[in-house]
Amino acid sequence: MRIAISICALMGLVAVSAPRTFAQEQPAHHWAIVVHGGAGVIEKSALGPDGDKAYRAGLDRAIHAGAAVLDKGGSALDAVEATLHVLEEDPHFNAGKGAVFTREGKNEMDASIMDGATLMAGAVAGVQRVHSPISAARAVMEKSPHVMIAGHGADDFAASVGLKMEEPSYFFTESRWQGLVKQLKKQNMPIPPRPAGVPPAGEEIPVAVVDESEGSGVHGTTGVVVRDRKGNIAAGTSTGGMQGKMPGRVGDSPIIGAGTYASNKSCAVSGTGTGEYYIRLGVAREVCNLVQYRHMKLQDAVDEVIHKELEALHGDGGVIAITPDGQLAWSFNTPGMFRARLVEGGQVQMGIYRDEP
Repeated sequence: MRIAISICALMGLVAVSAPRTFAQEQPAHHWAIVVHGGAGVIEKSALGPDGDKAYRAGLDRAIHAGAAVLDKGGSALDAVEATLHVLEEDPHFNAGKGAVFTREGKNEMDASIMDGATLMAGAVAGVQRVHSPISAARAVMEKSPHVMIAGHGADDFAASVGLKMEEPSYFFTESRWQGLVKQLKKQNMPIPPRPAGVPPAGEEIPVAVVDESEGSGVHGTTGVVVRDRKGNIAAGTSTGGMQGKMPGRVGDSPIIGAGTYASNKSCAVSGTGTGEYYIRLGVAREVCNLVQYRHMKLQDAVDEVIHKELEALHGDGGVIAITPDGQLAWSFNTPGMFRARLVEGGQVQMGIYRDEP
């Protein structure tokens, strides 16, 4: 009897410890996506009805571009790239075509992307010719041994892997140029010559003011966080940076852990704000740390970082975030943030001003 019991016990131990030989499928998830188009002093009276309508339409196109990818079973990374393509081609947003100018009258754009499942990441800084900076960032992640490439080297790399390239004049918009001229005049700084190859002065479109010289503008950055049906998350951020910035200045958007971060162990985050503060605090990673190590709910974590830690440094801006278990959040300490979110099977929730949900 004792032998029989011992054998049975031993068989039980083997059964428990032996590897399972059948396929273990991942549970299905509802996809979800959150988008931002910048934060700052965004007020109805300044933006006007035409501007309000244009920004909402742009956010709607972008979030549905990402949703279309996810609906077909696409990855979170694919959805991030598709969403930001739309915002980079919309001249209302400070990314890609419509990017702001440096004080020398040039567009220097930054972008980054990160895969929460693998912690792979890619970024570009100060690009001037690649049509889609977010695609260049993804190419750095997938087709180079590096995480970040900057300046002419980043443009040359993008061209070498077959990405669409443009003349610098492609990114020019009259609204952003006139915004630079106005800011430099106010600062009693020299006005650079109008860029080569651009059309004569023409009609402007209503855009959010991005004059940050007195802390009264909009931090014009675009970003997206995504969860796909496999439960993987990803984040991406793309920007023209700070209007009137010194040539070569790099903000938080291409810096992994500052403006962008994603890990399936915590959350995915994209930020928009005064980049220097986001870099010092490591805003994106700080949110993820609170979720992973202090086990905070996502909304509590983003509020803690934006309304306490960032404000303690006198920084301003906002973040969007998502977790693998489906928590969605945004938080900002400015009068407004262009923002939208969508969960599979639901309706788009969108806001611009502080008094909107």
